[in-house]
Amino acid sequence: MQALQGQKNSHASRRGSADDQEQKPSVLIRRGLIPDTRSQRVLALATFVNMIGSGVFMVSAALFFTRVVGLPLAQVGIGMGIAAAVGLFAGVPVGHLADRRGPREIYLWMLVIQGAAMAALVLVQSFWLVLVALCMGELARSAGGAARGPLVRGIGGADLTRYRAYLRSVANLAGSCAAVAAGFAVQYDTRPAYLALVLGNALSFVASAAIIAALPSLPPVPAPQTASPWEVLKDRAYVAVTVLDGIMSIHHQVLLFALPLWIVGHTDAPRWLIGGAALVNTALVVLLQVRASRGVDDRATAGKAMRRSGVAFFVGMAAMAAAAGLPSWLALTGIVVGIIVHTIGELWHTAGSLELRFSLAPAHAQGQYMGLFGFGAGLANVIAPTVLALFCIAWGVPGWLLLGGVFVVAGLLTPYVVRWAEQTRPYAKQPAQLG
Repeated sequence: MQALQGQKNSHASRRGSADDQEQKPSVLIRRGLIPDTRSQRVLALATFVNMIGSGVFMVSAALFFTRVVGLPLAQVGIGMGIAAAVGLFAGVPVGHLADRRGPREIYLWMLVIQGAAMAALVLVQSFWLVLVALCMGELARSAGGAARGPLVRGIGGADLTRYRAYLRSVANLAGSCAAVAAGFAVQYDTRPAYLALVLGNALSFVASAAIIAALPSLPPVPAPQTASPWEVLKDRAYVAVTVLDGIMSIHHQVLLFALPLWIVGHTDAPRWLIGGAALVNTALVVLLQVRASRGVDDRATAGKAMRRSGVAFFVGMAAMAAAAGLPSWLALTGIVVGIIVHTIGELWHTAGSLELRFSLAPAHAQGQYMGLFGFGAGLANVIAPTVLALFCIAWGVPGWLLLGGVFVVAGLLTPYVVRWAEQTRPYAKQPAQLG
């Protein structure tokens, strides 16, 4: 009997050891390659799928509208510009709806609407119908971004800073994969290839919605009785932070819009550097965004990160501007150094921007606050080509330096505005979290 009992105890001990091993985090979790909780992994997967589809369409949109739909390039530009401007105004009201009804459900439906709008592009042939579909898609995209904000915060867990940075790395990795996929379709340059890209984007929205449906619902955070339905519009300090972040966000178009024109028209640098710039930028963001966000976990450190980013943008833009008139190898060196320093500024700006947009927003109004912050970044994206064409291309080297100086000033002002915002925060900031 004692021997039998000993065997039972031995089996129980082995089962206990096995259970302990199963409860330990996997190697992928310990190394930070996948998030800790199931909900975090679900949202990361939905982000990857969504950005694959969106990235494919962004790369091929102009070609699809001109070569398949048959619209003039001028109409394509006007239509996409109008849609982007219209979409800016959906964030705050839909974000408020997400605050009151729950962010998961609102975000899910916005993904479905985006999928329907994208699928409609396959059927339309006139400019006005294309414009309606684009506006519907942009409205849903902006609204979905506002609803996604409280969802990210709710499932981000104790290390929200790291999780936000992880999601951005995932988005950039997906964008790189999308560019490769779009490149094959563009190489074929046929109507079926372009239609496949558009339908693939539509399916990616539906697939993302199906993935999001696997998340548990996040209940709304009760609002204080004194809270205003549109309090974000009365929060002058948060509006000021949004304005400064919007100014800084113009930097996103420097490598995509200004640098290619600068390389071709003003330097002797090799033309392959245009594509190389995007690859270097994306690789650095994917590899370093999580590391760059370490320690940026409160408002003070976020303000300092924004200040550092402004200086980095100036140094990077000065290096790129200095390539004008230099021999080919020196121009190449200067531009590569500029790209790397500019990307370091982007890493710092992203870390600081993400922390401020979440931590300065009251828990019960995350959606509408995210909507306003998204409005600032979206407006910057709309006006960036015009601003960069004026400063960097029309004015040349002085324009590059002047715009870099604007980034420095915005970065230096941010910590002071953040302190002002801290003094006006009336509510606690911690929402409920999902496991």
